[in-house]
Amino acid sequence: MITTMREKLGAYTPRKLSFNYPEAGVLVPVTDSASDPEIILTQRAAHMNTHRGQVAFPGGRREQHDDDLVATALRESHEEIGLNPECVEVVAPLSQVISRYGILVSPFVGIISGQETLSPNPAEIDSIFRVPVSFFLEDRRLRTDEIRFRNVRMYVPCWEWSGYQIWGMSAIVLADFLNVAFDAGIDLTRAIAKEKT
Repeated sequence: MITTMREKLGAYTPRKLSFNYPEAGVLVPVTDSASDPEIILTQRAAHMNTHRGQVAFPGGRREQHDDDLVATALRESHEEIGLNPECVEVVAPLSQVISRYGILVSPFVGIISGQETLSPNPAEIDSIFRVPVSFFLEDRRLRTDEIRFRNVRMYVPCWEWSGYQIWGMSAIVLADFLNVAFDAGIDLTRAIAKEKT
C-alpha cells in the first residue's frame, strides 16, 4: 500500500487557491506499515481559542522564520506531538483548503515509522490517536455534513473512531488524501444517504 501511495501522490497535481489569507501548514502523518498503514490524528486541547476539542492533523500557522510551509508543518508537528522532523519522509502536498477562520491551509503527507513514540503537548493537544487507512476506505461514515464556502457546497464525511469524530476541514483533507492515494472515490460534490448502521 505504501509503494502505491508514494507513486500516486507523486503523480498528483494538488489544487492551489489564490486567496490572500494567513497561511498554515499541516502534516498528514501515515505510518509505514505495508499491510495496513495508520493515519495519526490529534484532538486539540479543550482550552484552545480556536478548534477547541476538535480532531485535527498536527500543524499550525506559518512563522517568519519558517523556510516554507513544509517547514511549518514539521515544526508544528514537533511542537504538538513530539515528532522529530528528521523521522518524517515528506512525500507530497495535497490540495489547499480554507479554514472557517480564514486560514489558507497547505497539507503535506509524511510517512513515519509505526514505532515512533509520540507525546501530546498539553498546552495544545489533549490526545493523539491512530486510525487504520482500511477503516476510511470502507467509508462507514457517521454522517455527511453540508459545508458552504463562497457559493461552493460540499458534502463532507464525518467518521467516528473510538469516540473521536473526524469532520470538517480535517475530513476534507483526509478525503483528498484517500482519493488520490487509494482511489477511495469519496465524492464531496454530492449528498449521499450512506450513514453509519
